[in-house]
Amino acid sequence: MITPKRISLPGDGLEMVADAYGDPAAPAVCFFHGGGQSRRSWAGSARHVAQAGYYGLTFDLRGHGDSGWASDGDYLLEAYGRDVEAIIQAIEGPLALVGASRGGQSALVGGSHHPDRVRLIMLADVAPYMVDTGVDEIRGFFRASDSGFASLEDAADALHVHLGQPRLPNVSGLAKSMREEDGRLFWHWDPRTTAPEFLHPPSEGETLIAAARRVKSPLILVKAELSDIVSDESVKRFHALTPQLHVEIARGVGHMFTGDRNDAFAERLLHHLAIHMPL
Repeated sequence: MITPKRISLPGDGLEMVADAYGDPAAPAVCFFHGGGQSRRSWAGSARHVAQAGYYGLTFDLRGHGDSGWASDGDYLLEAYGRDVEAIIQAIEGPLALVGASRGGQSALVGGSHHPDRVRLIMLADVAPYMVDTGVDEIRGFFRASDSGFASLEDAADALHVHLGQPRLPNVSGLAKSMREEDGRLFWHWDPRTTAPEFLHPPSEGETLIAAARRVKSPLILVKAELSDIVSDESVKRFHALTPQLHVEIARGVGHMFTGDRNDAFAERLLHHLAIHMPL
């Protein structure tokens, strides 16, 4: 078992905290979680790539986990993309970017500016064009989280109802992703990240479309078969923007399929790393 080391890298005006797995001299694979998650959601995949000889880095996004909160309150997608760019510039050598949901958007936007450095971008169920009814469920999750929870059980219920995650039989693991304030439990993120103006505003779609047109690195989309966010039409329109897009289907799962157990995703990732960033 590889034990991670906590490190910090500069983002766009704030500190980005990561768990680092493996040899720092090896080619880096940077993982970015979805909105409301933390760097721990990619721990399984990071360990797998480290065991295969890569340097796995799982980052907390801005305003999440242990990374810095934006002093200016900027949680638009362009800001997340600038953080990814800063990380790319801080790491030597070629690298790969992997992201789920908000983290995938960030990887696409930031990585699209650096085709000379980024050997692979792999996205978990995210595309420039998204199904708005599915986005509404995510908005509902954030609204349900605004006032906090009386217990970990209530927090687990919110994950299950709004994000479609399987109901956790043991909720104790959620404690590391939460903070206590005035007797209530809150997710460990800046509350401003869930303000309505940051939850998929029109500018976000424009930013993603521009990135999809611009990106030259190999691009893999793993679409969840049961996704309520990315439809077959979403994939078709994505491919029109990005001819090199390669699409795979994760069978029998929904949008947040990476969760905390993503070893199966790691096997897909290692296959593509062997092609585009071989050791």
